[in-house]
Amino acid sequence: MTTHRDLIDALALAGRRAVASGLVIGSGGNFSARLPGDDVCLVTASGAWLDTLVPDDFSVVGLDGSHRGGHPSPSSEVALHLAAHRARPDVTAVIHLHPQHCVLLDALDHRIRLITTDHAYYVRRSARIPWLPSGTQELADAAAEPLRDGTNCVILGHHGCSAVADSVELAYKRAANLEEAAAATYRALQLGDTTTVCPPAYLAGIEQVERAGAGGH
Repeated sequence: MTTHRDLIDALALAGRRAVASGLVIGSGGNFSARLPGDDVCLVTASGAWLDTLVPDDFSVVGLDGSHRGGHPSPSSEVALHLAAHRARPDVTAVIHLHPQHCVLLDALDHRIRLITTDHAYYVRRSARIPWLPSGTQELADAAAEPLRDGTNCVILGHHGCSAVADSVELAYKRAANLEEAAAATYRALQLGDTTTVCPPAYLAGIEQVERAGAGGH
């Protein structure tokens, strides 16, 4: 059975990977995770460096916003995490990062294209919202709204991105592939290509298989 310690270990691994791969610098991002169906989540503490996360770097916060234990100061973006968890009961992990290609392309009004099969498989589609002040309920509510229709990656204007999933590992893979798609789009634009995307038939095919696996027709 998964425990809070398991979630902490998974989040700490995601933090090390995020910094090592250049998705974020130091404390430029924050994570959360909860056990399925639980009304509390673990949120990285304010100022925590993502590549050195230890159990003391996590706050326990209720989905109602109440502090339930752990570090006394959760991330300033705690509202962003709580809003995502409330909007999607199936979501148990939120990875919020500040990846540079993703932020740059969005700021320049370039759509991030899903070029490889990995991009298409993990990201599927992304939404974007305009810049809103960090740490505000306004930002949290705006970022949560696109999640309600099943979108799993949201780009926050001039800020970063959030990726959600039913596991820390999958949420991280979605964030990583969104940034990789942004980097690939950036290189394609440098080469003068403004149209290349992963063949739509690929995504349609895996979605059909998934629906069949879930009892769809």
